[in-house]
Amino acid sequence: MKIGLISCHSFNQYGGVKNHILGLHSEFKKRGIESKIIAPRRFQSEDYGKDVILLGTSFPLNFAGTQADFDINFNPIALDKALKEEKFDILHFHNFGFPSAIQVLERSKALNILTFHANLEASGLFKMAPGLFYFFNKIADWKIDGIIGVAPLNLEVFKDFSGPKKVIPNGIDIKKFNPQVPIIKRFSDPQKINILFVGRIEERKGLIYLLRSYEILEKEFSNLRLIIVGDGPLKQECMNFAKEHNLENIYFEGEQDEKEKQKYFNTCDIFCSPAIFGESFGIVLLEAMACKKPVAGFANLGYKQLLRGKRGGNFLARPKDYKSLAKKIETLIKSKKLREEMGEWGIKEAQKYSWPKVADRVLDFYKYCQENKKRTDSTIPF
Repeated sequence: MKIGLISCHSFNQYGGVKNHILGLHSEFKKRGIESKIIAPRRFQSEDYGKDVILLGTSFPLNFAGTQADFDINFNPIALDKALKEEKFDILHFHNFGFPSAIQVLERSKALNILTFHANLEASGLFKMAPGLFYFFNKIADWKIDGIIGVAPLNLEVFKDFSGPKKVIPNGIDIKKFNPQVPIIKRFSDPQKINILFVGRIEERKGLIYLLRSYEILEKEFSNLRLIIVGDGPLKQECMNFAKEHNLENIYFEGEQDEKEKQKYFNTCDIFCSPAIFGESFGIVLLEAMACKKPVAGFANLGYKQLLRGKRGGNFLARPKDYKSLAKKIETLIKSKKLREEMGEWGIKEAQKYSWPKVADRVLDFYKYCQENKKRTDSTIPF
């Protein structure tokens, strides 16, 4: 079996989909399963090694408060050549790059699986253009043999898809994210309580609301420190807010690589993700939990589904309600014992999402789709 893991997002920057693909690829390799990653190129100088095939071009696109990708293969001959040489048995698409995914599907003779990570309903796009539901389902029925959603909400887009569907969550590398990772010494003052944000500084990640919460908390507690890891279009706006409101002990650390990010998680006392919408799952929450840290944030749909009925859900506030978020964080600030209890709970919960367990479920789904394959190749339906 040879698997092609297709990203519709550039590998040039950090992202949950990229990490998901790398996690699956790594687990497949450990099991002796041959796989390669196919990703669009954004810059000519990109090179990610022999296991990553750069096909097509990605153009950054601001969409629904975040950054998306518009992908196209300008060189169909290179696409034909790659598919002919690699002879993939399975092509596993991660999100649907338009129009590049259609270009690949037109040529595919493999089993075609789609994992849908995006929470498009939260963007309001389908309310404005309900015909997109029809379009996505038409494409899926044309040449997709099975669809995975990382959460139940992802499969809502494919209500009319006639093939197999299954929820298989994101995974986490518990060998990388764990309490044994070294901390960042310059933030190790035991008298301080470190609150950590990790994410792209853009509208949907909601950093501005955490800053407003921090402004409230700083008036009550003198030992707080807010550490911000990430970059994005609203970074300067957030820095200006901190300066104009005289907020102290705020550190904008910029974008960090995966290894450094692990250290930041282990350095914090409380992790907060104030994403207001568009989250399908909550991998960043799991990363913090795997490092034995209590988590707080906003109850967007993805985070609610991840923590529904679980103790961690008690620390989610209504999106944009920064006053309630401040109260959630305040509860954790006041009680070291509670922080430790939530850390213990979180690390046990995170174990359920280890890559070996997730990969088992993905491989079982491949097998099921192969055994129940009904699709016959036909012309593109539009």
